[in-house]
Parts: sequence; C-alpha cells; structure tokens
Amino acid sequence: MLSNIPKHKVFISFHHADDDDRREFENIFSNDVEIFVSRSVQDGDIDPNNKTETTRQVIRDRFISQSSVTIVLIGQDTWKRKHVDWEIGYSIKKTSQNTRSGLIGILLPSYNKCSSYGCSTDITNNGVEYTPCNLPSRLYDNIQASYARIYSCPINHQELMAWIHEAFQKRNSILSLP
Repeated sequence: MLSNIPKHKVFISFHHADDDDRREFENIFSNDVEIFVSRSVQDGDIDPNNKTETTRQVIRDRFISQSSVTIVLIGQDTWKRKHVDWEIGYSIKKTSQNTRSGLIGILLPSYNKCSSYGCSTDITNNGVEYTPCNLPSRLYDNIQASYARIYSCPINHQELMAWIHEAFQKRNSILSLP
C-alpha cells in the first residue's frame, strides 16, 4: 500500500543549532531512500548579508512555495526561533503564490519536554508526550486545531512516508487555521 504513495516535496523548518540533526534526517530519508523530495534551504542558498525581509522572500518564493508539506524538526530551542514560526505561518497560508502545505512536527533527540519556563503541563498527542511551551507556538496552535500532528523520530521509512502523505491529504481539510 505504501508503494502507491507518491513522493512529496517537503520543506524542513529547524533551528540552526539542530543543523547536524537536520542533515542526518535529510540524508536518511531524502537522499538515501528518497522518501521525499527536499525543498529545504541548504548552506550557501541564501546570502547571509541579506536583510531579514529579503531572506524571507527567498525562502518563501524558492523553497516553501515549492513544497506541499512542512516538517518542523523540534530540538531544545526550536520554540525560541521566530524564523521557524514565520516559516510555519507561511507554509499553512494559501495565497496566489503558495498552496497550503501539510504540517508535521518531529521531536529530535535533543528535545527535552521538561521546562524551566513555568510550563509544566505535558500533553500526549499521537502517543507522543511534549510540553506546549517548548514547541513553536504556531505549531502547537495547529496541533490543537487538529491540522498538524507531532511525532517522535520515525523508526522506519514507511512510517515517515505515511505521516507525510497524511499531512498532504489533510492540508485543505480545515478552512481557517490559527
């Protein structure tokens, strides 16, 4: 059944502190077995001297708009990165230049659900425990709205392929998103 699932174009949003984990994730699932086609920003794709708005425009036009699912890799400090929140926001926004993307959060090994920020409520979603204040807020809001799902790192290629395809199919099912 999974062999009938098409490869989807995936944008990966992450905190730069987790770049090694992102590279490993892409090597295993995009490069080695080709579960998805990566539309992620790579080193050298964007001039580091660009202004923030120019960088966002490049990411929006060359990467996010070319994808159908966004995966947010969640490490220890991902929730602090405003750029990740912006990428999520643009991914799920339907415009004349962008079709809405499906949305998945994947907890990296560096994610620690314990919080020293005054948020101690653990939530279980899809069998995964996490602390809401340690997630990017827009991702959490979309999990609550049943648009996005959160997972631990996939244990095999078929599992990830099914998650991506489910997110792809769900991307137009909810009209109004947070």
